[in-house]
Amino acid sequence: MSADGAQDGAYSQRAADLGAPVTPQGRVLADLLAGYVERVRDEAGANDRAGAFPYETFDGFAKDGVLGGTVPAELGGLGVGRLYDVAVALRTLAEADASAALALHVQFSRGLTLTYEWRHGSPSARALAERLLRSMATGEAVVCGALKDSPGVVTELVPDGSGGWLLSGRKTLVSLAPIGTHFFVHAQRRADGRPAGLVVPLVRRDSPGLRVLDTWDGLGMRASGTADIAFDTCPVAAGDVLERSQVNARDDAVLAGQTVSSITMLGIYAGVAQAARDIAAGVAARRPGPPPAAVRTLVAETDARLYALRATAGAALVNADIWSADRSGDPAERGRAMMTPFQCAKMTVNTLALGIVNDCLTLAGGAAYSADHPLARLSRDVRAGWFMQPYTYVDGVDYLSGQALGLERDNDYMSFRALGPRARQ
Repeated sequence: MSADGAQDGAYSQRAADLGAPVTPQGRVLADLLAGYVERVRDEAGANDRAGAFPYETFDGFAKDGVLGGTVPAELGGLGVGRLYDVAVALRTLAEADASAALALHVQFSRGLTLTYEWRHGSPSARALAERLLRSMATGEAVVCGALKDSPGVVTELVPDGSGGWLLSGRKTLVSLAPIGTHFFVHAQRRADGRPAGLVVPLVRRDSPGLRVLDTWDGLGMRASGTADIAFDTCPVAAGDVLERSQVNARDDAVLAGQTVSSITMLGIYAGVAQAARDIAAGVAARRPGPPPAAVRTLVAETDARLYALRATAGAALVNADIWSADRSGDPAERGRAMMTPFQCAKMTVNTLALGIVNDCLTLAGGAAYSADHPLARLSRDVRAGWFMQPYTYVDGVDYLSGQALGLERDNDYMSFRALGPRARQ
């Protein structure tokens, strides 16, 4: 029996193609989201045009317990612990609006990673995680991750002289920011002459010196609530800092956590591809007369590629679930065993999803070449997958080729980027 209460053989009961959840908890979450799909789809076009975050939908998510979906049941959440089930939930929502799914992913991801800290972290990390998870379960806490520094900026944590810390810097591409109540900020810490360390301080939205900047005018994912966050000597309590590794530690154990925090996004792009297929097939089916051979060929090829996409993503998620539950072996080997299939799947999903959406535009015809057509929105949203860490396409090529060829490199993208230009020498 696994930690989420599902039988270990659950995956063998159906094909792992992201068709349905495999646990009771996953089915509860899927049922809750099903009640929002029609509304989210109806609002998606207008929100995309305006770049407007769907506040009312997320208010409903808070009230109905969706925002606590990945919080353990012991702490008041729904207790969805299977990465596979989280990806299925995101796929369902992404078929209606990928922007909303990306924003929800942020909260789900924090629930998954904080659950790990609650179960396996240091005493201070467990206390911090439990406090936040309980608030997430009630919908009070909306927790964002702030990873990427703005160009030319290094976000740093320095001692305040009285046992606490001060955070300064600026982060970009922080999704879910309009309603975020807490931000986990990836930063460098330089103190006492020691080598630079990687840390993740927690900063409340109402902290002095924190500003959420309305800077987003993205090509796609326009309703995801993505923004820049600026920090000007924000105070951080001593107990509100999660320790990570030293810069350039070259410890592949970190790849396990990075996989858990990001792999469920595969469900979003599976949802985009499915939505495009359904729109295009519907257009083709409604045309009078028998469809031309070229149309039938594109439809058949689209379905075959969509199945390959979903099966590939599903296999990687099953693999991640199995390895995530097994902490008995070498941590570095475990990290690679989770990250490598994830990256193979990510590259495959990104390539297939983009091709599917492009062919669906062809199937739908010139009417789809209009900014307000749903396929136009999907064609922009699907490209976001190529820029998401871990890894972007370039970094993913470096990782996979390094694994295949036995090349020595720092696989922790946060550490790699902290080194700056020296990392590529």
